[in-house]
Amino acid sequence: MRITRTTDYELLTCLNKHIHEIHVTLYPEYFVEYNFETIRESFKQLVTNENLIYLVLEDMGEPLGYACVEINEYPEDAQTKKRKSVFVHDFSIVEGQKRRGYGSYLMSHIYDIARSKGIDLVELSYWAKNEHAESFYNKHGFVNYRKLVYKKL
Repeated sequence: MRITRTTDYELLTCLNKHIHEIHVTLYPEYFVEYNFETIRESFKQLVTNENLIYLVLEDMGEPLGYACVEINEYPEDAQTKKRKSVFVHDFSIVEGQKRRGYGSYLMSHIYDIARSKGIDLVELSYWAKNEHAESFYNKHGFVNYRKLVYKKL
């Protein structure tokens, strides 16, 4: 297994398909159907953002997953303390390759990025109906410290 940083937006577009389709199934009121062209254009712009780090996990040359992380620095203000975190925006392993250690390997690499920058906090969010994500993140010791709620009018 190996993990590399990438700006290959075509590859990211392909690797995004699985997780996007899960989101469409779970939340059709929020997500549009997967469209390679429009998502590719989105990734084409996103990979130019210097604050985002895109990682691709490969095994024997086959891309099996990706993550997008951002290093955040929150300044102290009147209410909160100064802190840094690595925020995981995207995290996905392709269908058929889950529960084989690939996700844990990719997450460990993200922890290593945080440690190398002197950061001891990794944050992320996931959609509430995504029970597989919840189980994976619980297994990795993530705890809930803030909830986002909504009311549809």
